[in-house]
Amino acid sequence: MSKIDVVIPCYNYAPYLRACVHSVLSQSGVDVRVLVIDDASSDYTARVGEELAALNKAVEFRRHKVNKGHIATYNEGLIDWSASEYTVLLSADDMLAPGALSRATRIMDADGSIGMVYGPAIHFRKETDLPQNSLPKFSYSRFSGSTWIDVRCRSGHNVITSPEVVVRGSVQRLVGGYRSELPHAGDLEMWLRIAAVSSVAFVHRVPQAFYRVHTANMTKLRNSFVDIHQRKAAFDAFFQYHQHLTDSGRLHDLANRALAREALWDACRAYDRNEVKESRADELIEFAVATYTKATSLPEFRALSRRRRLGPLICNRTQLFAAPALVRRVNRWFSKRRWQLQGI
Repeated sequence: MSKIDVVIPCYNYAPYLRACVHSVLSQSGVDVRVLVIDDASSDYTARVGEELAALNKAVEFRRHKVNKGHIATYNEGLIDWSASEYTVLLSADDMLAPGALSRATRIMDADGSIGMVYGPAIHFRKETDLPQNSLPKFSYSRFSGSTWIDVRCRSGHNVITSPEVVVRGSVQRLVGGYRSELPHAGDLEMWLRIAAVSSVAFVHRVPQAFYRVHTANMTKLRNSFVDIHQRKAAFDAFFQYHQHLTDSGRLHDLANRALAREALWDACRAYDRNEVKESRADELIEFAVATYTKATSLPEFRALSRRRRLGPLICNRTQLFAAPALVRRVNRWFSKRRWQLQGI
């Protein structure tokens, strides 16, 4: 039976902690240990954590006297504490899907080259809306690490929410912990780092985790302008430490191109909505030009130039570019959906 260490950092998520831990302890076919780390919460997290540890010997609870931040808390569990075959980092407000751990470990037990397994993550608000049964049959796709990195650079996006990932322990310890200089996009850089030393697998047909949507989500606290800068920092950090990769220069250029295209398109949409100032369109344009040296040759830049000649007020009132924008959004949706179904 595969052994898995599950690290659950918690900061003021006491109302969700019991459901999170239960989703781990109810996993079948695996031997789990759970470490709940309370990062000096001001709510009743300590009471819940102590009760969970008292009720189940597989659960260990720790409480920080002072807040250390999420990166230090992640690394305390994944690097300093975990020693099992497999590891999971699970936010206290999220949950594992039934059978998630057995599916992931079966895949990695059968193929030692796979260092990370993930699958669909269902976003939810109420636990009563979640599916309760685990489907016994599933399939998966295996990607070489180089292929996975290539597609991530072409898209410029992170396709992983986070709770749906199971990592081989030896691989996690090899690549090390999360980087403190990437507080908001460290997960993307981590997945790239893992793919640089191992293959990646994606589970089809069944959810691997449940991602809770609520007002206190860390990801909800960032706007698109901040997010694109953070993703840029994640790619830059990855390639800074992985210049030895085959085609690292080409891959980095692909990532920069994807981010520049996204920034320019966001600026286009700001003109269409007459929200140039609110959306920080000028800064998005500066970001694109600084990020990708050929930004002015991109089709998004030409589309932006047409809008700038007319001005945001006319663009918004006439909706002259509404049809082309709709076509682009539909194409992007289908492209993103295809990546999601393929797991990449």
